[in-house]
Amino acid sequence: MSRTTNQREEEILREIQKAGGTCRIGFLASQLGVSQETVRRNIRSLEQSGAVRKVHGGVHLVDRLDEPPFQNRMDRNGAIKQRLARRVAEIIGDEKSVFLDVGSSTAYAAMALRDCKKLMVVSNSIYVAQMLAMRNDNRVFLAGGELRSHDGGAFGAEALDLVQRFNVEFAVFSVGAINADKGFMLHDFQEANIARVVARNAQTKIVIADSEKFGKRAPVVVDYSNQIDILVTNAQPPADICNMLARHEIELVIA
Repeated sequence: MSRTTNQREEEILREIQKAGGTCRIGFLASQLGVSQETVRRNIRSLEQSGAVRKVHGGVHLVDRLDEPPFQNRMDRNGAIKQRLARRVAEIIGDEKSVFLDVGSSTAYAAMALRDCKKLMVVSNSIYVAQMLAMRNDNRVFLAGGELRSHDGGAFGAEALDLVQRFNVEFAVFSVGAINADKGFMLHDFQEANIARVVARNAQTKIVIADSEKFGKRAPVVVDYSNQIDILVTNAQPPADICNMLARHEIELVIA
């Protein structure tokens, strides 16, 4: 069975990270068992997304693309994320169906949703499931598969199989960066794959992100930016990001 481009690019990024951030094309081809031209083709795509930069005979990761550990992200800007989460909970309300992903901002959204009643919750985050299960007559569906050790998120075929079965009223996504040229960006291909499937089926798509994400970059450019309906943040974005939001007809909500 052939691998998809996204899977191949994820493997390349993983190999570069294991090698300390810089690799030769020939080494990557050998490690992955493919031709150098296949590697170069995927490297071109990764370079366009801003994840890597080509150098003579090789490639290296663009600086500052690694995502901090989950608990660090929970602790960072906690008061701001709580405020954003309360605004998201106000938008959603009682007796709604909602998907929440594995991000720290969506974890705060799950906390804020504890006061809502009779929710139907779909998530690939054990943190979200624990927060909202057995509470206020909620129904909670947790995606299956192995849980990642650093954030308790489930990914892979089992998780995708579950989330694609639901047509939720609201989907709440976290992002790693918001860039005027690239739109919304993530640090992980698996997270992007889950979000893409959910965005295709959800009725209202919400991104929750603090202003620290403005103008930053992350390795994965999401290809569903034009499907996002609302950005909930804590400050007015720069003009170029406002233009990007207007271009995609995304409502800006400042909490």
